[in-house]
Amino acid sequence: MANAYISLPELISKNQTTLLHDWISLQRQTGAFNRRIKEEVLLEQSRGLLTELCSALQAGAPNDLKATEWSATRKILEEVSGTRTSLGFTPAETATFVFSLKEPIFNLLFAKTDSNVEKQQQEIWGINLLIDKLGLYTTEVAQSARENVIARQQQELIELSTPVVELWEGILALPLIGTLDSERTQVVMENLLERLVTSSAEFAIIDITGVPTVDTLVAQHLIKTVSAARLMGADCIISGIRPQIAQTIVHLGLELNVVSKATMADAFALALRRTGRSVEKRVASPKNGSL
Repeated sequence: MANAYISLPELISKNQTTLLHDWISLQRQTGAFNRRIKEEVLLEQSRGLLTELCSALQAGAPNDLKATEWSATRKILEEVSGTRTSLGFTPAETATFVFSLKEPIFNLLFAKTDSNVEKQQQEIWGINLLIDKLGLYTTEVAQSARENVIARQQQELIELSTPVVELWEGILALPLIGTLDSERTQVVMENLLERLVTSSAEFAIIDITGVPTVDTLVAQHLIKTVSAARLMGADCIISGIRPQIAQTIVHLGLELNVVSKATMADAFALALRRTGRSVEKRVASPKNGSL
């Protein structure tokens, strides 16, 4: 393997323009390039990878991407992965950017090197292994970037699905939709406590109309949220307990130890009464000219 790259740095350096042209043409043909990425970005990233690849080879870097000589190359590949992931490319499509470099380099080796078959085989084997490693590294980075995007989107969805709204001065409402798990409960609790601090509310209505089922785990999550709110000086009212959920809670022998109402409207009316307020129905006065 020590002789695998003897002529490659010079070969790539002297024929970089031709190699770059052939590589970009091949990317278009194989579908690695499409309308999602701009032509100038593709050209810049392709030229950058060739330049850093040549520099690493000229420095006599070992076939180990963790080596210091490959740091600039890794950075280029990370930029490529980040750009394509943000544009919706799959890890396989992103890796094609690197793997498509094999053919133009092999063609260049056959055309420019001597007829020493053994030497050509060594060079081809060495560059083949290297590009495979570069492609796999790109795939790993792209996959990690996609996972980060998915995790961030999931977190944003959780936060959006747990809004805390102020129904009245001193009365907050927390409508819950979907299944409650440990992670989401933590977000619910944090959002509620933050609003209790900023609003100094006395009551918090937790509406579970949109929660499909309530089991022991969900009940424990609700109890934790209620307990945390009480420590902040706010009383909680749970609304939206449907008949099926009420039966389930009874069968499970669960004790929520909190005031509950059938609907959020009922819970809101109760919170108003406890704060010394009331809602009165007023008859609208007749319009001018009407009997």
